[in-house]
Amino acid sequence: MIRMGWRNLWRNRRRTALTMTTVGFATAILVLTQALMHGMVEGTARNATDTFVGEVQVHAPGWVTDRSFYNSLAAPRPVLAALAEAGLPAAPRAYGFGLTARANKSAGAMFWGVDPAAEAGAFDLPASLERGSFLTAAASREVVLGRKLARSLEADVGSEVIAVVEAGDGSIGNELFTVVGILQGLGETADRSAAILHSDDFNALFVAGGRIHEIAVNTRGAVAPDRLEARVVALARDADVRTWRELLPMVSDMLGVLDASLWIFSSVFLLAAGLGVTNTMLMAVYERTHEFGVLKALGTPPLRIAADVAVEALLLAVVATGIGAGAGTAGALALQRWGIDTAAWAGSTSLAGVAFDPIWRASFSLGALTTPVLTMWLVCVLAAVYPAASVARLRAVEAIGRT
Repeated sequence: MIRMGWRNLWRNRRRTALTMTTVGFATAILVLTQALMHGMVEGTARNATDTFVGEVQVHAPGWVTDRSFYNSLAAPRPVLAALAEAGLPAAPRAYGFGLTARANKSAGAMFWGVDPAAEAGAFDLPASLERGSFLTAAASREVVLGRKLARSLEADVGSEVIAVVEAGDGSIGNELFTVVGILQGLGETADRSAAILHSDDFNALFVAGGRIHEIAVNTRGAVAPDRLEARVVALARDADVRTWRELLPMVSDMLGVLDASLWIFSSVFLLAAGLGVTNTMLMAVYERTHEFGVLKALGTPPLRIAADVAVEALLLAVVATGIGAGAGTAGALALQRWGIDTAAWAGSTSLAGVAFDPIWRASFSLGALTTPVLTMWLVCVLAAVYPAASVARLRAVEAIGRT
């Protein structure tokens, strides 16, 4: 059956070659598109979680909607200890609003009180610098500024910045800090307002008394999202636990739109390939109508004749998708290594406070290869159903009489 199908497939070499080219090209595009879309989704999620947001965050109830300085976690230390014991990397943070000034320039700022060691263990924030360095392990009146905030203050590494805030005890807190680093683009909010301090310096400036407003947990994908959320909820029972998708709904919705658009895009190429195969098989059946009539007259069952046509379509699909999958895989692996630099035409972009990596890399996986190939096989076989059914319904006398 396979040998006969392969022989019949090449009766019209030009038509078969053209159809194979169409199917192979469509397969290559689908493999490449799958890898690029998966790369965009994974890259966006990674940018959202690994820099500073985390996969799960723990807050006091109501803090997400009303970021009051006084609405801090009631018992953060036991939660941090439990997370550490469970092997879940986490970083505690405190937040407070205030004013920054340098010379005759001033700007509002959101001060972050962080533990440099915890940030380095769970996040890429310490390495996300345009210039300078991150905070040292011990408090020494250092500050890392968002790049737009630094531009507003005309501050650079080594500059001195005054911080003026309303402290937790009602007094006015003020201190002089040295700029040690400028953040790279992390999103509009961080760029315009972030002033990152050592937690001890934060406590001294705000008279915070060790307040912690947020515990960000990030396993870098080591724990499945649903399982991670359940584990954190169990460890922080009285707190508000939210995933990054809940904290960044716009980004989450955008990823859903990307998945939907991928299927729409894929359906166009699948339709084109299916129409090509249908046309090829219809022409092949039409040209061999007399032959099929003779076969039926000799007692060949209609199902066997239909199966012959379907096998021809499957053989065409296997060969074409093999070539297309090879070309698509080579392209996907190249883009996974080098990526596409979008900075030249897209610039730096951000959504919901999360910056996108300007290098768009593919993410090649077994699924990105097998899904387009198997789907293309199915489409090609289904495309042969109508030609196969039409030839199976032919009456032997009528078919023999056609030339």
